[in-house]
Amino acid sequence: MSDKYLDLVSGGWGRSLAKKLGLPQPVPLRRTDPDSVDRPLVPGPVLVLDGGASVRAADTVAENLLGWELDVRRDPDELAKGRRWGAVVIVLTELASPADLGGPALALGGVLRRMAPGGRVVTLSRRADDAGDPAVVAARLGVDGFLRSLAKELRAGATANGIVLGDDVPVGAPSALGALRFLLSARSAFVAGQLLPVGSADGAVPADWSRPLTGRVAVVTGAARGIGAAIVAVLARDGAHVVGVDVPAAGESLSRVMNSVRGSALQLDITAQDAAARILDHVRERHGRLDVVVHNAGILRDKLLANMTPDRWDDLLAVNILAPLRMNETFVEALGEGGRIISLSSTSGIAGNRGQTNYATAKAGIIGMTRALAPRLAANGATANAVAPGFIETDMTARIPPVPRQVARRANSLQQGGRPVDVAEAIAFLASPQAGGINGQTLRVCGQNLVGQ
Repeated sequence: MSDKYLDLVSGGWGRSLAKKLGLPQPVPLRRTDPDSVDRPLVPGPVLVLDGGASVRAADTVAENLLGWELDVRRDPDELAKGRRWGAVVIVLTELASPADLGGPALALGGVLRRMAPGGRVVTLSRRADDAGDPAVVAARLGVDGFLRSLAKELRAGATANGIVLGDDVPVGAPSALGALRFLLSARSAFVAGQLLPVGSADGAVPADWSRPLTGRVAVVTGAARGIGAAIVAVLARDGAHVVGVDVPAAGESLSRVMNSVRGSALQLDITAQDAAARILDHVRERHGRLDVVVHNAGILRDKLLANMTPDRWDDLLAVNILAPLRMNETFVEALGEGGRIISLSSTSGIAGNRGQTNYATAKAGIIGMTRALAPRLAANGATANAVAPGFIETDMTARIPPVPRQVARRANSLQQGGRPVDVAEAIAFLASPQAGGINGQTLRVCGQNLVGQ
């Protein structure tokens, strides 16, 4: 959907007027194309900083970045005048005290005015729960507060995100590097202020970073339109064979979407008791295996609780949470090593939303389902994760009245709505082999929505 305000203030007199009046000044984000990822990973040189005793870990990160053919620097003064940093990576894995944060934080502050539009800041730190010393725990949680605040200060489409490693996860592990590459890239355009936990060193570096899903077989429910159609396109772009599922009433649109990626369409109601068995039979007949399940199908039945009716409540829960729960009993047994279950939650399930008690219940339930599935799948070398979109520009959000729609668009650090492709990119990353160390997590794709966490 078109954001006319964004178009107006992106340049010229509209930008000058917005600045003079103190109005939001969003800029178009640096995104990938659903059909191609042929663009530079970052929009300029990459600066690698370190804090505390993290020098060796920072050197390891720098060496891997060089392996991606990036222009990597370790000294902020190395960049010639007139050039801008494409990204800054701050390695903070060996912090012993909050005092260790001062040096790298202030060094970053000294280069922020030279960040390129759409630039990236990424921290690598350790999980606080793995430490016992109060000073170490304070330092590690201090990184979280620092990162979230920094993300709210960045402008011109730049983002700041963090990777939180378990104590036994090396910075050079495929899962750590995979998360870093995702957060540096244009794939993470609408991910801001997020701390992504990497709990293990599991995962593998893909043979081709641009097509990490080559040969994988994925099922996407609710595939006929909107976010579902974008997920289908991005998974196919990344090399997957995709099976799209939607209700018979959406059959024409579903066929059109699946034909565009040479995938197959399956018309069925996911609330049917035999839905998972029918999906599995279809996939095995066509492809012989199942690797990725994306629970995207969902409906809205918004009403204030005082006006809520049993059918609105029951119908929504049947589609949005009860169907995925039932289908997973079949899919968990079918997925082998490297398998992925990725479910669509929502920021409404994290922060709540007026008039959406039923929807928020279901989407919070998705987060709970994901956490509970994670250890079961880990036993087979598979993972379960969720993605929680914020305000995304779709046909559904286009029906929101104009004033509330504008408020919702600006209520995040990037001051604009996301696009379906932003959600799809996060799902494709979590489906990839390099995300094998991420399990039981919920990644928010919300531009750092200013409500909730």
